[in-house]
Amino acid sequence: MIDPELIAQDNLQAGPGLEADYAHLAAQLGRRGTQIEQITEAVGRLRVGLPSWAVGTGGTRFGRFPGPGEPRHILEKLEDVAVIHQLTGGNPSISTHYPWDAWPDYREVAEKAAGLGLDFDAVNSNTFQDQPGQALSYKFGSLSHTDPAVRQQAIEHNLECIRIGQELGSRALTVWIADGSNYPGQSHFARAFARYLESLKQIAAGLPAGWQLFIEHKFFEPAFYSTVLADWGSSYIAAREVGEPCRCLVDLGHHAPSVNVEQIVSRLIQFGKLGGFHFNDSKYGDDDLETGSLNPYQLFLVFCELAEAGAERFAYMIDQSHNITDPLESLIFSTAQIQRAYAQALLVDRAALAEAQENNDALLATQILKAAYQTDVGPILATARQRSGGAIQPIPTYRASGYRQQVAQARPRDQRAGGGTG
Repeated sequence: MIDPELIAQDNLQAGPGLEADYAHLAAQLGRRGTQIEQITEAVGRLRVGLPSWAVGTGGTRFGRFPGPGEPRHILEKLEDVAVIHQLTGGNPSISTHYPWDAWPDYREVAEKAAGLGLDFDAVNSNTFQDQPGQALSYKFGSLSHTDPAVRQQAIEHNLECIRIGQELGSRALTVWIADGSNYPGQSHFARAFARYLESLKQIAAGLPAGWQLFIEHKFFEPAFYSTVLADWGSSYIAAREVGEPCRCLVDLGHHAPSVNVEQIVSRLIQFGKLGGFHFNDSKYGDDDLETGSLNPYQLFLVFCELAEAGAERFAYMIDQSHNITDPLESLIFSTAQIQRAYAQALLVDRAALAEAQENNDALLATQILKAAYQTDVGPILATARQRSGGAIQPIPTYRASGYRQQVAQARPRDQRAGGGTG
């Protein structure tokens, strides 16, 4: 962990400027009839989970370039997530992935997390890769495979993930599949989807009371002609067919260019099947960039839908690949962008917007959204971090701490090490 005294000293220096900026913003918002404290408190309550794999360097099909001090196993991943939460105050949970995060004694993992002030978000299964010693291959699918033995193997893996999650204190399972086809005619669309639904129902039957089952659609990759769960409509149908424990996740990078993601979010909320959101930013493919680095206005529009429905009732996780940056810095940056979009969405004058919509006043409606989006809510975010014990300026404080250099000494560099995807 970073020395709390360093955070306190940095905050002491930045504090007077923040107090002045916060007071100025409070007066500005007050003239609009908005109480700044309500926004600050809401931002402070927002929980954004971090995936274990994101604290390692990611990669592409062309290569991966590990950085210094990458975590070699789940205990070291917990340490990195704890440092991020220490600085942001907004990342109290970690989402683990199996078998990537397999460990001989999960009580040790749970105790380590508790000692670091962390809990566990959803556990994630992996039936999109063949693992060493695996009996049957997922080359042609997993939960929708034509061979019932392969499907059963994939089901058993998900049930094992649930058992691990129970030991850790998790209360949700996320299932993402790469099943699909690369050639027209390779797969029968309806039969493949029916097999997927049947497998998913068997997994849902193994959920403990109070657990949720999250499913996630993706329109391409690694299957380039068709994917079994290609779009939000298929995801909604699957969640409806499986029943109450099953909810849909929306990943910002799992859509074709120009898709109206905020409308998808609205539809799933309207019909009670949105479970949560995975954040990243995408230009060409999945998980290209950090959340909010490319299209922050879209992120804001997504949060406009989430905030109207009560954003705190959904599950959130950052799901992105860091290829050339320090993963911890990227996750700190992304957390701030998510909080920023949420704070801006809370500033929208809902009554005025509803009136403009009823009057079909298109220009006024978009001006109302822009007025909220163009408000600099930085002082709100910094104040929320400070009140949680975090850093007013988290990335400069992180760099000043020398944490990356310290873990580089403690964790020998290994080209195979790291929890990143790719």
